[in-house]
Amino acid sequence: MAKQVMITLVKSPIGSSKSQKDTLKALGCTKIRKCVTKEDNVMIQGMIRKVAHLVEVKDI
Repeated sequence: MAKQVMITLVKSPIGSSKSQKDTLKALGCTKIRKCVTKEDNVMIQGMIRKVAHLVEVKDI
């Protein structure tokens, strides 16, 4: 099984740029404290880096 990461939105995206809001939507982070599990790959890591100040990431 591939390595996975759990992404939790911890800060509101209000005041963030449109591209950061779009990145959160693409990750599936729509509400604060909602957790989503994604496969850990280069594309997801890049998206996480873009919104790192808004999310919390844990390895599963």
